[in-house]
Amino acid sequence: MRLDKFISSQRTDLSRNDVKALVKKGLVTVNGQKAKKADMQLDESSALVAVGGEEIVYRKNLYLMLNKPQGVVCSTKEGECPTVIDIIPEEYRREGLFPAGRLDKDTEGFVLLTDDGQLAHRMLSPKSHVPKTYFVRLERPWELSYKEKFENGMTIDGGEKCLPAQFIPKQEPNECELILHEGKFHQVKRMFEALGNKVVYLKRIKIGALALDEKLPLGGVLEIMHKDVERLQSQ
Repeated sequence: MRLDKFISSQRTDLSRNDVKALVKKGLVTVNGQKAKKADMQLDESSALVAVGGEEIVYRKNLYLMLNKPQGVVCSTKEGECPTVIDIIPEEYRREGLFPAGRLDKDTEGFVLLTDDGQLAHRMLSPKSHVPKTYFVRLERPWELSYKEKFENGMTIDGGEKCLPAQFIPKQEPNECELILHEGKFHQVKRMFEALGNKVVYLKRIKIGALALDEKLPLGGVLEIMHKDVERLQSQ
């Protein structure tokens, strides 16, 4: 890969022209030696590249855990509301980054951002049934009958049949967790509406076997290490 392409792909705050200017100033090194040309070829998987003394660690793909706040949309296109791409730090922005799955505008919690199209396709495929866990606060207390109704697979408005889901009551009478294996439009809200209740607060707290970091603030971003990526698809 060309040096300027390598750096600009890992540091989206630097364009290829920026890299050329930095090379001319002697601020770019490759394997400890000052780079002479911005278009020099290198082995991106093994070369040690630094800009201004700061090493750039090559990552073929990027995986980010975002704790999405309310009012932010899961999109890459600009609109009236800020997108998940808009709120992540500049250092993480790179070409091809997108949300692998969606959360409603008024729902908080775990959104996976990645540029790994193959992983996203596997996770979003209807055949995968990747479990997603939600914390739910209800308008009225939950009922013991909910557990069986969710496990049997509910039919919601419009006659849509839902896959079996796991209902986990919490100590507070109006709080629970729900594990879904699919992602229909506004599904959690519609399922509780079918039971005569209403969701007043919703947060996704886990994708697969990977839980949202409890220390991650709303709007915060955490890079997911490769050893944890497989947990995103675990049942």
